[in-house]
Amino acid sequence: MKYLGNCLTGDKVRTAMERLKPIVHQTPLLTSTTTNELLGKDVYFKMENQQKTGAFKYRGASFKMMQLPEEELNKGVVTASAGNHAQGVAHAAAQLGVKATIFMAEKTPLAKVEATRSYGAEVVLTGENFQEAYEASLRKQAQDDCVYIHPFDDYDIMAGQGTIGLEMLEQEKQMDTILVPIGGGGLISGVAVAVKEQNPNVKVIGVQASKATAVYENYHQKKFNNHNSSPTIAEGIAVKQPGTNTLPLINQYVDDIVTVTDEEIASAMVYMLERNKSLIEGAGAATLAALFTHNKLIQSKHCGVVVSGGNMDISALPKVQKLAKRMHFTA
Repeated sequence: MKYLGNCLTGDKVRTAMERLKPIVHQTPLLTSTTTNELLGKDVYFKMENQQKTGAFKYRGASFKMMQLPEEELNKGVVTASAGNHAQGVAHAAAQLGVKATIFMAEKTPLAKVEATRSYGAEVVLTGENFQEAYEASLRKQAQDDCVYIHPFDDYDIMAGQGTIGLEMLEQEKQMDTILVPIGGGGLISGVAVAVKEQNPNVKVIGVQASKATAVYENYHQKKFNNHNSSPTIAEGIAVKQPGTNTLPLINQYVDDIVTVTDEEIASAMVYMLERNKSLIEGAGAATLAALFTHNKLIQSKHCGVVVSGGNMDISALPKVQKLAKRMHFTA
């Protein structure tokens, strides 16, 4: 299988699809009659919360490490993560017998920290947010001369994540729109390139939390403020500084980007738990929140939403319920 280098193309995503098939779950694409009736369109939930490690990140991490020669793998890998990338890297590294060191912010949900350690990775908790943990991980990489597995700004990572888009098109031929959460932009870059090269008529819409809007601002206003991020229940997409490689792809391939509030995200989390019996984290609920909030503006008959992960800290449920009461979705 040829390696397609430092770029992102539909061919590269298809290569990732072939290589990942034996090890990743083809997660289900679920529908809900209640949701369809509420929104007046057919909605398809791509349940990546049922992926190995509980989130889509295992795809990109696995494909990235598959590209590395043995001499590099022997040095070990290092990364930083808000939680899901950590578990994806830790599990992929364990499968290959590779040492993984992962930096996470001190306030990372305990469930994500413990899960990462359970795969055998060394976890270093440091910094107030992802950016500070990321900067610490870069210092570690320079010190040890090991391989860095970037959480989003890497073409192999993007290609692995993009396999989600190809699966969705295979699972539902009528899909005309796909909503994708955005943190640093790796997931939406991969999905958008894969989907647009296969069917340019399918719209790809990104979703950011209203408290972390760096990509949204760049896309709509062509300006960038790397400090425009504050604590949000969607901590998995609370990235202050998106990728230098992801932004051009987003600007080229993505049709629109919208934002949702914490109250809207919390309501979507509660809705999925009550109606679909699915526990999803804030970042994973952002797309459904956007569909409810911006439904009239999203012209779609067959709309896919990427439910990116389900690694939620159960202790946060009371806070989620409190936020959701301010804006609860009802039939």
